[in-house]
Amino acid sequence: MRIELVKGDITAVAVDVIVNAANSSLSGGGGVDGAIHRASGESLAAECRAVIAERGPLVPGQIVRTGAGALPARAVFHALGPVWRGGRNGEREHLSACYENALSLARELGFASIAFPAISTGAYLFPKNEAVALVRRVIDRHLAALSPLHVIFVNPDPENHRLYQAAFAGMTG
Repeated sequence: MRIELVKGDITAVAVDVIVNAANSSLSGGGGVDGAIHRASGESLAAECRAVIAERGPLVPGQIVRTGAGALPARAVFHALGPVWRGGRNGEREHLSACYENALSLARELGFASIAFPAISTGAYLFPKNEAVALVRRVIDRHLAALSPLHVIFVNPDPENHRLYQAAFAGMTG
């Protein structure tokens, strides 16, 4: 597995899959979710509405796949991260599931590259340092299985970017 850290805009990263830090209704919103919806065009919004009509709202940790619209990607994996409520309501398990499920689906579909935002660390208030430590544990568990996969962590937030640099020191390239 190749790890790369990018300080910037996830909507500009050319990869097979962009992971969206989505809301339960896939309706777009603020932060990464809003940026992905704005950059992808109307086709993504229409596809998201169809997914919700068929399946209902997402639950924390769940991933759904859509096309990418005008984004420089082949697909978008929408992940519903948990809202932080003190860590006693399964938040860690749900956040871990977002990354685990996205990595597993990317591998299953034969994708070569995937870009992640820092899921749940913005408006959902998951502590940034705890989130990046959790992400590192997920990556460590999957190193062998994901060997051909190029994993990119994209953070526009300088604090998140620094935390990822520290957590993945010696693994990037």
